[in-house]
Amino acid sequence: MSLGSPLRSSSTAAIGLLYPYIDRHLGEPHKFKREWSSVMRCVAVFVGINHASAKVDFANNMQLSLTLAALSIGLWWTFDRSRSGLGLGIGIAFFATLVSQLLVYHGVYQYTSPDFLYVRSWLPCIFFAGGITMGNIGRQLEMYERSSLTEKTHRD
Repeated sequence: MSLGSPLRSSSTAAIGLLYPYIDRHLGEPHKFKREWSSVMRCVAVFVGINHASAKVDFANNMQLSLTLAALSIGLWWTFDRSRSGLGLGIGIAFFATLVSQLLVYHGVYQYTSPDFLYVRSWLPCIFFAGGITMGNIGRQLEMYERSSLTEKTHRD
């Protein structure tokens, strides 16, 4: 197991916790499609987007990047539709791409054929879709925890 694995896991958990926190802080509770089946469909779409980035042959990187950008925005529109989700997704994509660029620049990672400074141009789309997906999981877990506490309080 490499050092990157615990770092990725911690970052993913932090993103999942960040979404419900920002929703509460902004006073915008997320109410769109709040059930586990929707979260699982979001995960499946994210896996499909991620798979497409690696396995589907496109004519050029621009076509791949635009396709993944459209799919990622479609994922947000289908499973989130909140301003906070869009803002966090864009912020996460920017920050994660910046960190990736720094890691590649310092020789920690290497891409076989980078086309956007030191990384692949489609990488921000994957980070955006991943952020939206982890946010949906975090929101659903927060809602589940809140409903469990409410039920426990009513029983006592």
